[in-house]
Amino acid sequence: MTDTAGRPLGPGPGALATGDGLAQRRRRRWVRGSALGAAGLLVAAAGAGCAVYAKLNGNITADEAAAAELARYERERPTALVRGALNILVIGSDTRSGEGNDAYGRDHGTERSDTTILLHLAADRTSATAVSLPRDLMVDIPGCLRADGSRGEPVFAMFNHAFQVGGSACTIRTVEKLTDIRVDHHMVADFSGFKEMVDAVDGVEVCLKEPVDDKAAKLRLPAGRVTLDGEQALGYVRMRKSLGDGSDTERMERQQRFLGALVDKVRGEDVLLHPAKLYPLLDAATSALTTDPELASLRGLYQLVRGLRDIPTGRVQFLTVPRKSYVYDANRDQLVEPEAEKLFARLRADEPVAVSEDRAPAPDHSQGIPRKSAGKGGGKTASPTPTFSGNTAAEHGCE
Repeated sequence: MTDTAGRPLGPGPGALATGDGLAQRRRRRWVRGSALGAAGLLVAAAGAGCAVYAKLNGNITADEAAAAELARYERERPTALVRGALNILVIGSDTRSGEGNDAYGRDHGTERSDTTILLHLAADRTSATAVSLPRDLMVDIPGCLRADGSRGEPVFAMFNHAFQVGGSACTIRTVEKLTDIRVDHHMVADFSGFKEMVDAVDGVEVCLKEPVDDKAAKLRLPAGRVTLDGEQALGYVRMRKSLGDGSDTERMERQQRFLGALVDKVRGEDVLLHPAKLYPLLDAATSALTTDPELASLRGLYQLVRGLRDIPTGRVQFLTVPRKSYVYDANRDQLVEPEAEKLFARLRADEPVAVSEDRAPAPDHSQGIPRKSAGKGGGKTASPTPTFSGNTAAEHGCE
């Protein structure tokens, strides 16, 4: 097509259907399609990420009832002495309610703390100290709010009675009364969640000095290195009478070694850095947890875990509070003083403690009594760091 002077006016209606015009049109369609495809993938990925976040976030149960009860008694609770240091009470509940938990016997309307650990995180996050509190320890339990709305009277009883009477709030108040340490956060986990966390990391290796044959725990294991799946691990940490001397102290030490092995497995395989490995663990952990409202979200848990990931396994310590047989009942425990108070005082002040597997025999058969260690430097020396019977997360395996 030309004008009156014979000059071309440009392509007509069908000119782009051939030659360079066709190629340009195809390129524009390809770019638009690619952009839409990429946008679609981003939206899908974001949607999947949001869905995963929402699922994990929704798994966690906030312990609002405990928060309300603790707020009621805020004036009598201890004051945190060191900014940045954290004390977290980890409670393993023996409840049979919930999916999969009824396999461990009938509930009979009772729920007690099968395992209780006070986890102290140093303010500079260079160490973590986990102190096991025996369930048979005789303690003063305050008057606590029961599940039916009534309030119990103060009583001197076994430590795990506190959880049965008033749940996590009563347990926290009992621990704070016993130690004068402020509990900043708490977590409650059940049997099923523990099993799933072990299975999520494809089992945990332990070293057995002798074979295990425990009918009650439905557990038969050979001596030596054994990798336990979730079901086996639960039986291993809970059994008491068929391994060692049958004491609750030895059971707690076995639990500590297992937790150390679990920590080492997670750290050693970089589980926290690989989403494909991390998701099953997070799903299992969050599904099992009931926490204080501040921790009851992925953001809250992430803030906590972020401060833990750089602590060397040799600085993750496990010990049992210094204890001995109760003077009026050999099947119960009492604190060894002043050693227990020395431990609590150092945790309150965020001062270091050390652990060692060596244990000197004592006439009263007490456990975990601290021993003096040499001070550093010349002339005036700093107060020596007391050493308690225990182990670190790096000392769990076979030698």
